[in-house]
Amino acid sequence: MKIIKTELDGCFIIEPCVFGDGRGWFYESYSAKRFSEAGLTVDFVQDNRSYSAQKDTLRGLHCQSAPRAQSKLIYCTRGAVRDVAVDIRKGSASYMKWISVELSSDNKKMFFIPKGFLHGFVTLTDDTEVFYKVDEFYSPENDKSIRFDDPSLGIDWRVKSPVLSEKDRTAPLLADSGVMFDY
Repeated sequence: MKIIKTELDGCFIIEPCVFGDGRGWFYESYSAKRFSEAGLTVDFVQDNRSYSAQKDTLRGLHCQSAPRAQSKLIYCTRGAVRDVAVDIRKGSASYMKWISVELSSDNKKMFFIPKGFLHGFVTLTDDTEVFYKVDEFYSPENDKSIRFDDPSLGIDWRVKSPVLSEKDRTAPLLADSGVMFDY
């Protein structure tokens, strides 16, 4: 397992060692030991799955506010997504910056996003499934959404007409949301 730092402090791309033969493949998708060796101490408590039937489905931007903020380990088990993380930790050197990572069932990459980030993804294929581990249980009262096309963030989703839920279509801009984390 290769754990790669990104330009956003606390976000990591994880590339598993894939062992394959004529029968198929095997890889370790999570190791508390390897994460700890990389300085990531996370106690995951819940697993989530998301299925999107249609290409260009955009989910996000989402987070849970304190005291129920979540770190996430995301990977795509079917199809492909462009996964996005936005640092909204006031005082961080990467505050208001974002990165995107292509996650797919083919490349098997994973993306670790710590607390204090917005998260979203757009599907690059039909029939896409995303799996993620979180370190805090779902909390409806702390569940927050921010507009995917907030001009203050300037995210290039590379999609012209995304398929959106009503929640994501009507989400507030970050400046109007009251959502903020301290670094």
